[in-house]
Amino acid sequence: MRKLCPNIDKDDGLETVLEVPIPEEMFTSMGSNVTLRWHNMLTWMRAQTSDKWSQPVIAGRINELRFLLYMVGSPLIPLQVQVGHSVYKPVKDCSIQASTAKYIVQQYIAATGGQQALNAVHSMCVTGEVKISASEFHQGDQTINVKSSEEAGGFVLWQKDPDLWILELVVSGCKVISGSNGKISWRHSSNQQTPISKGPPRPLRRFLQGLDPRSTANLFIDATCIGEKIINDEDCFILKLETSPAIREAQSGPNYEIIHHTIWGYFSQRSGLLIQFEDSRLLSMRTKDDDDVFWETNTESVMEDYKYVDGVNIAHSGKTRVTVFRYGEQSANHKRQMEEKWKIEDVDFNVWGLTNEHFLPPSSLKYEKI
Repeated sequence: MRKLCPNIDKDDGLETVLEVPIPEEMFTSMGSNVTLRWHNMLTWMRAQTSDKWSQPVIAGRINELRFLLYMVGSPLIPLQVQVGHSVYKPVKDCSIQASTAKYIVQQYIAATGGQQALNAVHSMCVTGEVKISASEFHQGDQTINVKSSEEAGGFVLWQKDPDLWILELVVSGCKVISGSNGKISWRHSSNQQTPISKGPPRPLRRFLQGLDPRSTANLFIDATCIGEKIINDEDCFILKLETSPAIREAQSGPNYEIIHHTIWGYFSQRSGLLIQFEDSRLLSMRTKDDDDVFWETNTESVMEDYKYVDGVNIAHSGKTRVTVFRYGEQSANHKRQMEEKWKIEDVDFNVWGLTNEHFLPPSSLKYEKI
C-alpha cells in the first residue's frame, strides 16, 4: 500500500504522508502514467468541498460510492458493547442454552490469546485495504449477480478504551469518516452536502469481524446456543443474540424505527475461533408522503487468516456479503447485493500518545448539547 505522495510542486520538497494508505490498485486506476496519477491524487486530496467535485477524478458516482461505503465499509452495530476488562457472567440460574454460550465464549477468549492478553490491550491502530463490488437494484425476486468490477480502497482505524474509535475509509476518491467519542457516534462523507448523521455510541461492525476479540466476547456473553452448523468444512456452534426492545427504541430516530435486529456468531468447535458473523436488521422509514418504506439488511462476514499480534489472535482477512431488500405499500420491491473483501496490513496495540482529543467529532457537532 502507498503511504507517501511526492511533492509535485517541488522536486526537492518533502513527501506528503497520506492520511489513509491506499492500495496499489486504487493508485493504478487514477491515470495512464505515474505523473498523471500523482496529479489526480493531489486533486483528490484537495477536493474536500462541493466546488471541487467537477474535477475528473472526483466527478461521477459519489452518491453510489457513499452508499456502498455506508452499507459495507463502515456499518455500525446498534448495540453498546461493554469493553470492560472482565468478560465473565455467572452461569447460575441460566438456561442450558445460555450457560453453553458462556462456555463457548470462554473457549473463544482462550483461542484468541487468553483473558490476560486481551486485558493488556487499551488501544489499537489498524490499517488495511478493501475491495468493494455491488449489483444494481433489481425488482422482485430476480436473480442478481454482483458486478465483476471492484472498487479498491484503504482504511485507518484508531480505537481507545472505553468506547472511543474513529475510522477513515477511502475508496475511489470518496472518503467516509466514522467515529465515537463515548457520548455520540457520527458518520459523514467528505464529498457530501447532507448533514452529518449522529446517534448514541455504537461499535463499528469491523471490530466484530475478528479484529477486537474482547468486544466480540462481551457481545456474545449474553447470547444463547441454538445448535450447530458446518461453515467452510468447520463444525461450528451457533450463538444467537436478539436486540432488546429498549435498545432498538434507543437506537431509532424521528423518521425511522428499528423493528428487529438479530445477531449470530459461528464459533469453530475445533479452534474455538469466530468463523462467521451474521446479522439481520429490519428498518421502517417514514417518507415525506407519510408512507412506510421497509429496509431489510442481511449481512454475512467470513473471517480468515488468524495471526497472533502481541499475543492476541486477530483475523487478517475476510469477506462480507450484504443483501438489501426495500419494500412497502407505495414502493416497488427492490433487492441488491454488495460484497467487500478486506485485508489487514498492520495492527499496533497500545499506541503511545493517543489521547481523547484524537476522537473529537466534526466541528459542526462539537458544540451541540450532548
